Amino acid sequence: MTAKNSIEAAIRPAVEAGDLAGAAALVWRNGAVLQSAAVGRRDLASGLPVERDTIFRIASLTKPITTVAALMLLDEGRFELDQPITQWAPELARLGVLRDPEGPLDQTDEATRPITFRDLLTHRAGLTYGDFHRGPIARADAETLGAQIDNPLTPDEWVARLATLPLIDHPGAGFHYGHSTDLLGFLIARLDDAPLGAVLQRRVLAPLGMRDTVFTVPPQKRHRCAGLCGFDGEGRLTALTVAPGGHALAQRPEGTTFESGSGGLWSTLDDYLAFARMLIGEAGDGPELLRAETRAMMISNQLTPEQRATTRMFGRSIFAAGHGYGMGVSVVMDPEKADPLQCRGGVGTIGWPGAYGGWWQADPNDGSVLIFLAHNMVELHQMARGIGLGVWSVIATFHEIAGACVASLAAVSSGHASPAIINEPRAHGVAPTR
Repeated sequence: MTAKNSIEAAIRPAVEAGDLAGAAALVWRNGAVLQSAAVGRRDLASGLPVERDTIFRIASLTKPITTVAALMLLDEGRFELDQPITQWAPELARLGVLRDPEGPLDQTDEATRPITFRDLLTHRAGLTYGDFHRGPIARADAETLGAQIDNPLTPDEWVARLATLPLIDHPGAGFHYGHSTDLLGFLIARLDDAPLGAVLQRRVLAPLGMRDTVFTVPPQKRHRCAGLCGFDGEGRLTALTVAPGGHALAQRPEGTTFESGSGGLWSTLDDYLAFARMLIGEAGDGPELLRAETRAMMISNQLTPEQRATTRMFGRSIFAAGHGYGMGVSVVMDPEKADPLQCRGGVGTIGWPGAYGGWWQADPNDGSVLIFLAHNMVELHQMARGIGLGVWSVIATFHEIAGACVASLAAVSSGHASPAIINEPRAHGVAPTR
């Protein structure tokens, strides 16, 4: 197997087996794309292929982008990390906390202190996603807040409704993955006096040349979008009109003002590469965006040992063994114990997966970036039956092959091997990423 086709060869069997409609992936280091692949179909209905510039919903890969915009405001002195958010969200001045996260909604205590910006940036605000629960908070979250991405509420209406729900923990007490980054996005929109999409465009996306990263894909680019793709009751690939849980539509309705800072962006391989490079100080001639000490804080662990040890997601420990959590990103703390499905590299490697099959990591030790994008939309009850899990096996294999590719380049750089890399230009004649 040659370096040129190894990533494609890793993805293609899953596509041919019907475990995955298609995917795009790349490996970057030292100013060059070492390998890239575009395999399968981006749209099941039309049969159009995945291409290097296919635009995917990136789900939670949105969170680090929103986080960077917030930290730019921090660098400007617009807020302090330990400042209560109530100056900009007075709706959240009085909050109750469930005595039992799965217990009755009327059994609460008053929060011991207000939510701070640091709490939102590190998911220690006591907010959650209802999908993670079986108790009354699950139904209350869905009925009160609605869809997580393509939501008909205005931002102000959403924040007001959020204020009626109890927290599942006291602010600062523990890591709970949930609505924190959505709330953070609406707060920075209030601070900058502009819609979140406009804030991200001006502060992050335009400076980095991320032309295709948006909440609403313009009509002239929609032919490049990956269609929503999931599985039927028998586990067969099928085109969807609505993402699992009703959280996202094929295209956002006209007039939608809700912009999910936690999961609403569309993006491409090359756009996300520009962002990931900036986070590990490999932006080349591009802008740094953050002060060096702010960027270092974002990509270093912010959780206490107890918080790492007690964090669970779907009943599984996610930080205790090899990872910590910074601000918007997971951080490798023990490479031997780190799970590659979060990120795995040298100490300080960062990344975070998305619900729809997107995944990335950036390693500041060797300056490498790995990105994998797909539309693999699975209902929770399907996951429990093992349906739709093939994408994670493909990502694990991609990670292994990409690691070998990066190691090969490192050996070449040290004079111990022959090069086997490809410096590929950006798709469709667009200038290569800086």
